[in-house]
Amino acid sequence: MPKVAAERLRRIGEALLVAAGAPPAEAATVMRHCVEANLVGHDSHGIIQIPSYIDRIGAGHIVPGAPWTIVQESATTTVVDGHWGFGYVVNERAMRLTIEKAGRANVAAATVFRQGHIGRLAGYTLMAAQAGMIGLITADSGRSPKGVAPFGGREARLGTNPISVAVPSDLDGPLFLDMATSAVAAGKVSLAAARNESVPAGWIIDRDGKPTTDPKRYRGGGALLPLGGSEGYKGTGLAVIVEILCGLLTGLGFGVDPEGRHNDGCFMAVFNVAAFRPLAEFKREVAEFARYLKATPAAEGSPGVFYPGEIEHLKEQDRRRNGIEIEDATWRKLESLAGGYGIAGELGFGA
Repeated sequence: MPKVAAERLRRIGEALLVAAGAPPAEAATVMRHCVEANLVGHDSHGIIQIPSYIDRIGAGHIVPGAPWTIVQESATTTVVDGHWGFGYVVNERAMRLTIEKAGRANVAAATVFRQGHIGRLAGYTLMAAQAGMIGLITADSGRSPKGVAPFGGREARLGTNPISVAVPSDLDGPLFLDMATSAVAAGKVSLAAARNESVPAGWIIDRDGKPTTDPKRYRGGGALLPLGGSEGYKGTGLAVIVEILCGLLTGLGFGVDPEGRHNDGCFMAVFNVAAFRPLAEFKREVAEFARYLKATPAAEGSPGVFYPGEIEHLKEQDRRRNGIEIEDATWRKLESLAGGYGIAGELGFGA
């Protein structure tokens, strides 16, 4: 697999998106989020997604330059219609507004509907943490095709329905949670398939409901399993709550739309720490709490305890220095797209 510098990945992705019809500013926003996902080790949400976004632009499922409309709002709440724009663009603007409202009213929330894939959720909650606030976001896929079987079932009826919370602190790296309510994000299964790798037991079942480690059987009518293994009702319970916040509260509904259009519904909330206690004290104590956890003696065979978000921070430092590995299948797709748009040479392909 080639190792590519983050800046080059950003330039490649932006050029391809612009060639596909995206305004340059929107392409830059999309690639900032995608490259950040690659940097922190979440390659399933990185540049591997760009060919699928271009396909969705071609199908009219993502609308570059779409309007951004507030359907309903109060001093502390907002309902946003993204008109099928890039999810990164729509959602980032909604989070900025929610942070502004929380700055005035201490607590604010928003729902967002009719937007494309929003990628890695921590990209939004960290915006709140950087503003000295606690950010929370959940997302589901509306009525687009589902990937997760509810606990005890063998047919996909839920999305991966992720949750992220980020907290301001005095730590070197950000402290945040960013997790799917399934055993794994669907993109990680696709990534394994692209790399011709198997997946761990407990991630997926095949179309007959039998456990498998072959990622290609997921796309062949299989399903992801809910978080929790033998206690998977916990993951299913979390997924149901996310579906209600992001599918029902937004009005997207549940089930599957035969059109199959990807539609990330979101619920987000922001809490101004200073409304509860002095921000500096809180940030200091969060860091002390993280260090207290890290001081736990390591279990046998374990590298020790990491606070939530620390592994991503360490991965980012490494990848900024040494580059990002891109699987050959993805690299070939990017090269083919660049060739089709006549920009392969200027992007350095084949050099």
